[in-house]
Amino acid sequence: MRGEGRGKRKEVNERRRENCGDGNPIGAKHCSFVFSPPLVPRPSSLVYRPYSGFTLIELVITVAIVAILASAAVPLTQLAVQRGKEQELRSALRQIREAIDVYKQAGDEGRIEKKSDASGYPPALADLVKGVEDIKKPDKPRIYFLRRVPRDPFASDDVKADETWGLRAYASPPDDPREGADVFDVYSLAEGKGLNGVPYREW
Repeated sequence: MRGEGRGKRKEVNERRRENCGDGNPIGAKHCSFVFSPPLVPRPSSLVYRPYSGFTLIELVITVAIVAILASAAVPLTQLAVQRGKEQELRSALRQIREAIDVYKQAGDEGRIEKKSDASGYPPALADLVKGVEDIKKPDKPRIYFLRRVPRDPFASDDVKADETWGLRAYASPPDDPREGADVFDVYSLAEGKGLNGVPYREW
């Protein structure tokens, strides 16, 4: 029974194939065709996209690069600060030394009263700011050589400006400066060397 049923189904299928063949208009109406639905584009929101964030390795590399750049920037900042202080030191030394020389010149011209055995240099840095009388003029106006004593930029802020400098008297040698009856020169008390390799005390 099963064999006969299978045989009948086989014959029906073969007849359908013959009737649905090309050029058979009679059998074409008995044929059924299956149409595939048109393809609908998938919404972009449903399309899978890979994760666009940073991975752990990328974050570690980024942090390492930032740390390297920061460590390189610190010495540059310190160098810029040191260079700025050295420029201030040069300017301060120039102002004081020029004022000392002008004081000495005024003494040599007889405008400042001095003792016969004096060198003619100011007794103290404060005298450059306080000024001295011009004895050559009848009204004896005061001669000022500095508006204020500049401070050593390398010295502590809690020290007075005129106390931040080492003083050299006229009678002391240049390689062993010592204080004395006058102020022939000043020098920095800062330790270390400048960017030019010369110790600050020898500037």
